[in-house]
Parts: sequence; C-alpha cells; structure tokens
Amino acid sequence: MRILSESGWGVNQIACQGGPVLPIVVAAIAVVLLVAGVCWVLLFPETVESLRQAIAKRLGGFRRRAGQVGDRVGHGATRVRSGVREEVGAVHGALRRHWLILVVAAALLLIPPIVIFVTRQTVVLEDFRGDDLAESSSMVAQLLRGERLTPPPPPPPEVFTTAEVRRLRPEIVTADRKWGQIDPDLQQRVLAIYEVMRRQYGYEMVLIEGYRSPQRQAELMAGGKATRAGAWQSCHQYGLGVDSAPIRDGKLQWDMEDPWTRRGYFLYGELAEQAGLDWGGNWRSIKDYVHVEMTDRCRAARVAKREELSRQG
Repeated sequence: MRILSESGWGVNQIACQGGPVLPIVVAAIAVVLLVAGVCWVLLFPETVESLRQAIAKRLGGFRRRAGQVGDRVGHGATRVRSGVREEVGAVHGALRRHWLILVVAAALLLIPPIVIFVTRQTVVLEDFRGDDLAESSSMVAQLLRGERLTPPPPPPPEVFTTAEVRRLRPEIVTADRKWGQIDPDLQQRVLAIYEVMRRQYGYEMVLIEGYRSPQRQAELMAGGKATRAGAWQSCHQYGLGVDSAPIRDGKLQWDMEDPWTRRGYFLYGELAEQAGLDWGGNWRSIKDYVHVEMTDRCRAARVAKREELSRQG
C-alpha cells in the first residue's frame, strides 16, 4: 500500500528489510542466559539439589512455625545463616574444582563477539543488511574531507518525461533539479554518497528534486497526490532536503519489489546515515526511500520561518 509523504515517494512497508532488531537482541540475551543456566546445572548439581532442599525445608519450616515468635525466630535465623554459609562454601569449592570448565564456557560465549568487534568494526546481521559498509564509511569521510565535489552531468531531460513518469510520478516532470539551489553542506554530503554508490556498488544516482518553492509545495499538497506537508513545512523549501533515485537502462527505478532497486535504496540510506543525514526510509509511519535531509537544521529553519511569518501578521 502506498502512502503519501513529503516527497511523494512514501511506501508503507509492513515487513522491513530483515525484520526489527529488538527480537534479535532479546533472543541473543535468552541464549546467553540459557547457556549460563545449563553450565551451572552441569557443573554444580549438588549445589542445585542442596538449594532446592534448603528452599523446600525453609518453606516447610515457615508453614509449621508461622505463629511462633521470640526464641524460635532467633533460632531459625541462626539456622538460615548457617545454611547460607554452608551453601557459599559448597559453591566456592565447586568453583575451585571446575574453574577450567568455567573458563572454557566463558571463552565460548565471549570470544566470537570480541573477534567480530576487533576485525570487522561493523556487525552485519544475516538477512538484515546485505553489505558490510565499514569501507564505505571511510570513503564517505575521505570524500567529505577532500576537495569540493562537483555535481555529475544531468541525464537527458527525457528521463524525467517518459510516459511511465507522467503516469506514475507526474510531479517529477516539473521538479527543480538545480544543484545550486541546495544548501552547500547538504550538496557535498549527497555528492559523496553518489560517488560511493557509483565507485563501490555500481549504482548511478540521479537527483530527482532539490529545492521546492513554497508555492509548489502548496500546489502539491492541494493536489493530494505528492505530499502531506504544506508551504514552509518541508525541508525542500530551505534547500535542506533532496530526493534521489537510482537509474538503470535510462530509466528511474523505484520498484521496491525489485531486488536490485531495493538493495540500492538501502545502501543509499546507510550511506546517508554515515554522512550525517536522515533517511526517509527509516521513518516509522511512512517510508520515503528517495528522501534525505538535514533534520536539525531544517527544524530550526521552520521555527525561524514561523516566527517571521507571525511577525508579518
């Protein structure tokens, strides 16, 4: 089901790529606890049995002597302390006898995550993210620290005026694609993403829309087909939001059912995060895969604009 978004490319995706992270974390914790419990039972069976008997004995004693006070209470406390000392001694002895097994068990649990952290820097979960972007992160940083990047040559104008575009995305036909209208900082970050996408992954990215005037924003909202944001509510009005898409065989690609296209957008989103941008594909209520923005600066710009309009009456 498609849902309207700021850029008009939002998709409500019920099953996100690879599923949520929380169940994976909960499952990992459960496995660790299960392994620890099994090791305890195997290593200290006599302690477990003693503990069970002690608990049963205490519960029975509490039921029989629930109404007794005074000396019986003091005597019972002494017995509890004695029992605790005995249990602590038994545990200490068991640890001394089985220390080697405990070390091996701890190593089995700790060595794999340590090795991953030291050697990979970036943990990639199976079926969650298909690419290790550790090298990409370094490349994005190098590009942003280096010389000023220049926009790529624009594709032929007919790319944005095909029959398919006019039928499915008519707002693209009249969109502003001038790089000079985009905030210089955002421009460099997006160009660095484009460069990594091209060099490392073979995706050619195209600017779909950059700056959007408040008049155009209001028209798109009134049309009800491209956005739910009114004039001055979109980051596009401040040059702090852009829409991009991969191009293949001379055609813009936005079909998220296509594996190549889907992979491209998720790579685009990962690189956007590495470049300090917010990606519309991470939004909760809608998924706007083409959109990246500088959210904090955009929020400040919106506040300033509201104050300005309020002063003007």
